[in-house]
Amino acid sequence: MPEGPSLYILKEQTARFVGQEIVHAGGNVRALDPQRLVGQRILKLHTWGKHFLIEMPDLVVRIHFLLFGTYRIDEDRDKVPRLSVKVADGGEMNFYACAVKEIDRATFEAYDFSADVMSETWDPKRARKKLRADPGMLACDALLDQDIFSGVGNIIKNEVLFRIRVHPLSTVGALPAPKLRALVDEARQYSFDFLEWKKQWVLKQHWLAHAKTICPRCDIPFTKAKLGKTQRRSFYCERCQKRYE
Repeated sequence: MPEGPSLYILKEQTARFVGQEIVHAGGNVRALDPQRLVGQRILKLHTWGKHFLIEMPDLVVRIHFLLFGTYRIDEDRDKVPRLSVKVADGGEMNFYACAVKEIDRATFEAYDFSADVMSETWDPKRARKKLRADPGMLACDALLDQDIFSGVGNIIKNEVLFRIRVHPLSTVGALPAPKLRALVDEARQYSFDFLEWKKQWVLKQHWLAHAKTICPRCDIPFTKAKLGKTQRRSFYCERCQKRYE
C-alpha cells in the first residue's frame, strides 16, 4: 500500500516532466477524457498524502492511489493503465489500480499542503492544534487522519507509536505534552527514514513493530488487533507502550 514517502519518490522521478507538453494520453479511465490532456503543458506536479496532482493551464488531474495503486515511469506493465501520459521528450507516466479524476481550481487551491508530512511547508504546530481539538480521538486513528498527517499510512502509524512507546488505544487528550509533541515530530521523522530505506530497498529490514510478532524491547509477543474507527491492523507491546486514558 503506498504511503507518503512512496509518492515523494514518484515526484522526484517525474521532476523532468514539468514544463513539457503532453503529446499522448490514454488508459481505461472513465472519469475524464484523456484526450483533453493532449497539448496541455505540465505546470507543476504535487503530492499530498496518497494524491498525485498534475497541474496544467486548463485543468488539474488528481490521481488517488487508494490501497493498491502503483505506477511506472518510462515503462509499462502487462496490463492497461488507468491513465497513461506521454510527453514531448518521449517520457511517460503510467498509473494503475488508482482513481483518476479532474478537480476544479477551487478544490485544488483548498489543499492544505502544511498537513503533508513530506512537504517543505509541513506545520507541526498546526498538527498539534488539530489534535488538541479532538481529545477523544485514539492515537491509532489520529496518525491515519489525512487532514492532520497527510501521507502517514499503517506502517508509519505502527512504527511511530512503538518508537514513542504509546499504546494505540491512548486518547490524544490524555497524552502528556512531551508525548503529543513526540507523536507529531516522529510522524515526520519516520516518514523521511521510510523514504531513505525505501530508496535503498531495505525498508522491511528496519521494521520494529509492523507485521512483527515479538517486541524487540521486551522479548514478549506483540498484540495484533484491528483498532479504532479505521479498523487497521495494529502491532503493539502491552508492556512498553503505555496506554494513556
